[in-house]
Amino acid sequence: MTTPTRAERRKWTPSRRALPYLLLAPALAFELLVHLVPMLGGLWMSVLELTQFHVRNWIRAPFAGLDNYRFAIDFNGAVGAELLHSFLITCAFAVLTVAISWALGMFAATLLQRSFPGRAVLRALFLVPYALPVYTAVLIWKFMLDRSDGMVNTVLADLGLGGGTFWLLGDNAFLSLVITAVWRLWPFAFLALMAGMQSIPSDVHESATVDGAGPWQQFRSITLPMLRPVNQVLVLVLFLWTFNDFNVAYLLFDKSVPGAANLLSIHIYSSSFLTWNFGLGSAMSALLLLFLLVVTAGYLAFTSRRMKDV
Repeated sequence: MTTPTRAERRKWTPSRRALPYLLLAPALAFELLVHLVPMLGGLWMSVLELTQFHVRNWIRAPFAGLDNYRFAIDFNGAVGAELLHSFLITCAFAVLTVAISWALGMFAATLLQRSFPGRAVLRALFLVPYALPVYTAVLIWKFMLDRSDGMVNTVLADLGLGGGTFWLLGDNAFLSLVITAVWRLWPFAFLALMAGMQSIPSDVHESATVDGAGPWQQFRSITLPMLRPVNQVLVLVLFLWTFNDFNVAYLLFDKSVPGAANLLSIHIYSSSFLTWNFGLGSAMSALLLLFLLVVTAGYLAFTSRRMKDV
């Protein structure tokens, strides 16, 4: 019997290329477990007739096939019409919130690029809405928009511009929802854009100034093109967060969400936990997931092609 050599006794060590992937493998496996298991469970529930009569033993609920999906996309029926209404409201809410948040973030990031007294204080103040917990931030706006004692109506009345408006009811609820969401979200856009602008070499702007380019020309020809990678990710993240937003509407209006602010996430919640039709709610969630996957793939393909063409 031969004794193993020193080289044979040496323990196996991964290569430099394999080591990062091995270190990330446990976290990746945990993330997949956390996300995939509920997702697969939701997909299975979407093909079941899972109502309040089968909640205790949902695995044995009757198989419904694609009936839940047919009800959800039958826009001539009551269920499909309400879902389409919520979808259109969510699209308008997401587009307005993302556009206004990006515009405010870009304006603030551009404003604070140059050094001036008090710039650090302004940066800190701009990030306060994003640093606050969602519950606290939305409740602040709920109190401010109150018809009787809210600050908004009080200020408008003092200025002679009216007052006593129901901001949390009727069509005004959509405006209140957008304002609250923008107030919470735009500091994130400001933070991302400010970091992107600081990565632009200063000598590029100095050369453009020497060549006679004004601030608007530099912004259009230098800043925006060099921020395309940042904007690609930023706009997508803002859209996904906004389109899936549940907390703002739920906390702002409680369970009595007006029709003008009935977002898709609120509608799915109502279909699942208020009417106890978890199969239909799961089917709506699966359709929402499919829509966001298609939008994400199309957006990334379109923006990546544009960046390659430049």
